[in-house]
Amino acid sequence: MTTMPPLMTTDQPSSGTTARKAPPAWAVMLAVCAGQFLVVLDVSVVNVAMPSMRSSLGLSELGLQWVVNAYVITFAGFLMLGGRAADLFGRKRIFLLGLALFTAASLGGGLAQEPWQLIAARTVQGVGAAVLAPATLTILTTSFPQGPARTRAVATWTAVGAGGGAAGGLVGGLLTQFLSWRWVLLINVPIGALVLAGAAYCLTESRQEGRRRLDIPGALLVTGGLALVAYGIVQTGERGWTAAGALLPLLAGLVVLGAFVLVEARSAAPLMPLGVFRPRSVWATTSAMVVVGAGMFSMWYFLSLYTQNVLGYSALQAGLAFLPHSFSIVLGSKVAPRLMALPRIGAKTVAVVGVLLATVGMAWQSTMGVHGTYLGTILGPGITMALGAGLSATPIAAICTAGAAAGDAGLVSGLINTSRQMGGALGLSILSTAAAGGAGSGRVALADGYAFAFRVAAVVLLAGVLLMLVSLPGRTKETDAENGAQS
Repeated sequence: MTTMPPLMTTDQPSSGTTARKAPPAWAVMLAVCAGQFLVVLDVSVVNVAMPSMRSSLGLSELGLQWVVNAYVITFAGFLMLGGRAADLFGRKRIFLLGLALFTAASLGGGLAQEPWQLIAARTVQGVGAAVLAPATLTILTTSFPQGPARTRAVATWTAVGAGGGAAGGLVGGLLTQFLSWRWVLLINVPIGALVLAGAAYCLTESRQEGRRRLDIPGALLVTGGLALVAYGIVQTGERGWTAAGALLPLLAGLVVLGAFVLVEARSAAPLMPLGVFRPRSVWATTSAMVVVGAGMFSMWYFLSLYTQNVLGYSALQAGLAFLPHSFSIVLGSKVAPRLMALPRIGAKTVAVVGVLLATVGMAWQSTMGVHGTYLGTILGPGITMALGAGLSATPIAAICTAGAAAGDAGLVSGLINTSRQMGGALGLSILSTAAAGGAGSGRVALADGYAFAFRVAAVVLLAGVLLMLVSLPGRTKETDAENGAQS
């Protein structure tokens, strides 16, 4: 196993103080990857617990969607604010603040007695995750020197994040089966406290020098706009595309998002400086990530519902069924840097192949029916989808962050994560609406609805492949430097 080099620290000790010795690489990796694991885990861990949540709290179908979307939308809406706050106020400080908020909200969600309490707790969890997540990646990119060491660190971070999303089904199944659905949230409390203590000790502080101003109005506008658009999409499934109850939220959301763009153009310290999109590497990857996120994000959601509502799996059986998916997505994340470094391949090719593989998996999964089996219906498509998802994540992030100014590291990290979550939130609303349109009542209708959702997801991902082929830049000196690692 290759030993990681000493960390590069950007601390600026005040006058009269002695700079603290940089912590070992493994300690930084452990702390930030643990934080990232918790953030991503909570996107998917609730999926297999949803039937239990629904019966315990009396959640409606719309309420079930918002247990997921409340987290994802606030996560997406505040990610850029979290990234900028990490740059300005200190990556370690913001990491600890986000983790503390996330842990406290997990406690509130686990103790919820009413549907609104659970959704409110998930909303606050999303804010905490948005503050925490960009700090994890920025700590890595500012702690490891550019080149093989940084690429290995980012690949490990990506694999842990991918593994967190994939492991959510198993963790949720175990906790729901043997304890209660409440423990899918309460388990974060002791783990979060332990990571807080370790991170407070082993991480060193770094920040961007300059004026400390945050664009709070911008964060509220983008979050509100996304929530309104997602709500409007869901209402189209219940009321139709011409109903005022669907059109008004959609139009209001678009107006609010337009106001966000205007505020950012006029703000002295914008949350999302529009100039950051001038490089092709940034606008192309963020656009592609919205589309890819919309297609991939709901995979775990619909598979969890299919296995339990149609095939009759228990929560634990559903979680165990996703273990091969977990291994595949982590494998793809770890293999990607090696493929990116091969001559005549590069990041763009690996990203396109990964999304294309996921498209094939989605189309394959859409053939499922009411009499499906694990070996014949779930295993093959799931491995294909997960492997493609793992392969595509690292190269897209590498293209986006290549050549970014050090002061914008948190912002760019937040952008790529925001794009993924934004696409995921809108994709869940669109695909849930598609599934509801195809599903009436009974297991046969449910299976048909879930299959239709996977077909729509395959079309969305195919559009993402075409967008990436046209827009992503080819190999550059910066991406070659980032991709030169051998894991």
